[in-house]
Amino acid sequence: MKKLLTAAMFAALSPAAAAAQEMSLEDKVNQVFADWTGPFVGFIFRPLPFQVGGVDFPWIVMWLVIAATIFTVYFGVIQVRAFGHAISLVKGDYSDPDDAGEVSHFQALTTALSGTVGLGNIAGVAVAVGIGGPGATFWMILAGLLGMASKFTECTLGVKYRNEYADGSVSGGPMYYMTKGFKERGLPGGKVLAVVFSIFTIGGALGGGNMFQANQAHAQIEGIVGDFSGLITGVIFAIVVFAVIVGGIKSIANVTEKVVPFMGIMYVVCALIILLVNYDQIGWAFGQIWAGAFTGLGVAGGFVGALIQGFKRAAFSNEAGVGSAAIAHSAVRTKEPITEGVVSLLEPFIDTVVICTMTALVITISGVLVMDPASGNFVLNEAGTAIQTVDGSSGVQLTSAAFATGFSWFPYVLAVAVVLFAFSTMISWSYYGLKAWTYLVGEGQAQELAFKIIFCIFIVIGAAAQLGAVIDFSDAMIFAMAVVNITALYFLMPIVKAEMNSYFGRLKSGEIVKHKH
Repeated sequence: MKKLLTAAMFAALSPAAAAAQEMSLEDKVNQVFADWTGPFVGFIFRPLPFQVGGVDFPWIVMWLVIAATIFTVYFGVIQVRAFGHAISLVKGDYSDPDDAGEVSHFQALTTALSGTVGLGNIAGVAVAVGIGGPGATFWMILAGLLGMASKFTECTLGVKYRNEYADGSVSGGPMYYMTKGFKERGLPGGKVLAVVFSIFTIGGALGGGNMFQANQAHAQIEGIVGDFSGLITGVIFAIVVFAVIVGGIKSIANVTEKVVPFMGIMYVVCALIILLVNYDQIGWAFGQIWAGAFTGLGVAGGFVGALIQGFKRAAFSNEAGVGSAAIAHSAVRTKEPITEGVVSLLEPFIDTVVICTMTALVITISGVLVMDPASGNFVLNEAGTAIQTVDGSSGVQLTSAAFATGFSWFPYVLAVAVVLFAFSTMISWSYYGLKAWTYLVGEGQAQELAFKIIFCIFIVIGAAAQLGAVIDFSDAMIFAMAVVNITALYFLMPIVKAEMNSYFGRLKSGEIVKHKH
């Protein structure tokens, strides 16, 4: 919007004109934005026209899970066959510093992980377990394992069809393989898909990958230090983020290769301490997860309810099929596209199978969730607050309470983890948004600097404001990316299969050998 809406204009747009004029400016903007974007948001997250086991199932989750299953079968369970080779690639066993690209396999992996490992692993898992019971963890793990095949497909294509420039920089991602891949196969519509995908990516980067992260980080800081200005939080975050992203993907990768392992290890170690303190209950917890996966343990919708919550959390957490990670992985130094597809397999495994499972185990073992015999809903044991309709902030509260059962000071460590997760997510999504931006407006330092400044302004807005409808819209745009991306992947997956067969054939014959470091 190029100018502020006047009260008269707002009244014309909203039927509740009298009430709207009593709202604050922030509330007015939020309401207008909700009116404009509500149909789009409602469409993306709309449940299927029929219930599954008496429970609503969002069609976008089904879209992601079905695609992951198809890719798993089509590529012969590549996530199992290539897992060992993925570790070798990350270690640099096959890396050649003379190959085109800007970052190592390890740096590309950590950059992509920093965009997915975040609040979903902390708050989102708590919501899934709180609504779907411990059994949701089983289905979350299964969906994460299937999602590894989606990442393999999109990241292979990202490298294969990237643009490589004379200065050594690269640009890649779904918008490039939609354009070039469709043209190579003689298919129409690639350019249109690429433009639509880029628009969705920019919206998702500014909202879910930026404003929401800043907002939640500020909430954690405020929870520790008390009443604190969101404007100050936003400005500090904006300065630090700008200092990192102004240097481009190399600067981002240099930060993420340090921050991601640190925050991931810190979080997992905290979880392991809780589990070790309660080691005698670990077997029981896995029993609860297994039993709940197929019976539901009384949750709404039974085992189907548990399945839906698990699938939703995995899809919302690791972004497999969304196409975002393909942008980061495209910057890798390699001449073999399939190698980065293989490396990307590790991303959903680390994000969902390891970190999300750790959160779920801590919540299950801690005892902070109990079944209320009167309502049949899970409630917080200490506060007694029903969490049937919890939001993200309540999810953090639940996870924090679970960690506090081990040591009272653990919530402070968790707060630090949340801030680090938010920071790393912002710098990765700045790169995703930037590449979508330059695809639309052209490459160049001026164009890049303009987007980076816009991105940092939105950090301040996100930390200082409560624009719920904007966040809802940006989340919908992230999953709209998956609609466009997976459509393209179905048409291009034969190219990935040809690359896969060629690479592993040469690897088996000894044509591809390890490099000496």
